[in-house]
Amino acid sequence: MQIVHYDDDNWFKDHPSGVLHFQHLLRGEPGSPNNYMYVLARQVGEWSMPRHRHNFEQIRIPLVGSNTTYGPKVELKEGQIGYFPEGLSYGPQESPLTDLKPGEPLALALQFGGSSGYGFMSIEQRRQAMKELIQAGGTFEGPLYVSPEGKRQWGLNTVWEHVFGERLKYPRPRYNHPVIADPRRFNWLPVDGAKGVEHKYMGSFSERGVWIEMVKLGPGAAWTSADSGAERILTVLSGEGAAHGEDLRYMTTLRADPGDELTLSATDTSELELILIGLPPVVVPQEASEEYEVDPDPSPGQPIHVDSGF
Repeated sequence: MQIVHYDDDNWFKDHPSGVLHFQHLLRGEPGSPNNYMYVLARQVGEWSMPRHRHNFEQIRIPLVGSNTTYGPKVELKEGQIGYFPEGLSYGPQESPLTDLKPGEPLALALQFGGSSGYGFMSIEQRRQAMKELIQAGGTFEGPLYVSPEGKRQWGLNTVWEHVFGERLKYPRPRYNHPVIADPRRFNWLPVDGAKGVEHKYMGSFSERGVWIEMVKLGPGAAWTSADSGAERILTVLSGEGAAHGEDLRYMTTLRADPGDELTLSATDTSELELILIGLPPVVVPQEASEEYEVDPDPSPGQPIHVDSGF
């Protein structure tokens, strides 16, 4: 079990646009098909990304601001929850600040290995590879990498090849579109055996069965999360409470391993509302579904549609 508190001084400029700053909340196990990166992202300027795709899965939750598009003139709005399947192209992304000040737009993002078993490249691997590529004479210009010979290519494809020694592969997407849920349209239902506790179940995805739900504890209520097979990530969206002797407040994030019992309680004067993401282990099939492909690197001036990072 792990509990992480929000720290407003702990930001990293890990996005190729330079205007998304990340606070790293939780990380998985590098090299495992179950690896993941869970971040709080803060937008400090307007940014855009061309249409692209990933070889991993994403869950995005805008907390403040409706700035992230996943298609022409289509927004992932504040308070909604977006699931982006591995291999699915989306974008272009356009994120103007609109009426918000730099630093105000906030979003949670979980990037994790999908059912294909390709896993997720850790941020440490990514940072080290970029450092080595620069030391070798290359440069990064936004999302592009320029080799010492002047060849321009999608930067994070280059990073992937540098880390793993092979080109990226992309499973064909299991879904035709991102799945967008609006929690306000879901009903709160009682949790069996937990007085004063309700939840909204938003769904589960792919054969891995990753699920998303919201949990609400009424004032003074207590609830225990237990699952023998899945890792669970919970983040406080509002209210105050406690878990295993530690205070819970806005943006406190908790991780429970398979088999861990995580007991939470709300204060006597406050409801406690959390987002919960369940991560069962990836089971790599003995025989793949034969729907895999490798795309060539995009040429400069052509639409960029492949990616291995945020």
